[in-house]
Amino acid sequence: MKDVFKKISFVTMMLITAFTVQTALAATIVVGGKGFTEQLLLAEITGQYLTAQGYDVELKTGMGTSLVRGALENKQVDMYWAYTGTAFLNFHKNKFANQPAEQIYEAVKAKDAQTGIVWLNASAANNTYALAVRQADAESKGLQSLEDLAAKLNAGDKLKLGCNIEFYKRDDGLKPLQKAYGFKFPRSAVKRMETGLVYKALKDGDVDVGLVFATDGRIPAFNFRVLKDTKNYFPAYAITPTVRKETLDANPDLAGQLNMLSGLIDDATMSALNAQVDVDKKSVTDVARGFLKANGLL
Repeated sequence: MKDVFKKISFVTMMLITAFTVQTALAATIVVGGKGFTEQLLLAEITGQYLTAQGYDVELKTGMGTSLVRGALENKQVDMYWAYTGTAFLNFHKNKFANQPAEQIYEAVKAKDAQTGIVWLNASAANNTYALAVRQADAESKGLQSLEDLAAKLNAGDKLKLGCNIEFYKRDDGLKPLQKAYGFKFPRSAVKRMETGLVYKALKDGDVDVGLVFATDGRIPAFNFRVLKDTKNYFPAYAITPTVRKETLDANPDLAGQLNMLSGLIDDATMSALNAQVDVDKKSVTDVARGFLKANGLL
């Protein structure tokens, strides 16, 4: 009888252990993301890779900046790919005074650690804001820098700007940029639209200047000239995985896996991935899969 109880106890312990392991493996990692191409790609790459590593993954994309950050803080998502400059300026209300990229990263990492949000290794991709013009206009109007743009506007040139609503409103957006360079677009000359439509509007001649992101594949594809930020107005926006600490604690391998992905991404890689979606019209799912296969991860 004693042996029977020992066998039952052993079997019971094995079942409990198996259930615990299965439950741990089945824990869902919720990956958040914003609604533009780059964020959709990063979320999809992460989702496909983690799924291949045995995690259950749920994607929650299409959110705005404040919404996805709030979702991370409120435990509605476990991680998303954030931008150091956004956290430094918008979430933590720091003043940008030409701090180098590493200093911005260390500042947001330390601040968010206090609330259980971990900044893993920053990628080499810096998706900072930039203003661009058509190459033909850059040559004909002598537009090489934001100082050149300021001179043209102040001389009375009627130029139209296309930008997204977020940049128009945010604290590190259009208004302080204009102040830094000493120019101002008339309100009627600022056309607010979805981020993706800015590139088309600039390409088609509906606006003369467009807000772009430095890693966007449409810049070379559409033959745009990015105006030099000679006063270093725009801070670094290093693309970095941010994860809730309790999620990392519950999944010991996750930090290393996400850091590995981060190490594969730089400006050229991100721009090429974006171009496959926005220019070549491939699906986000296919581009993500191709990236992972090319790096031997699927």
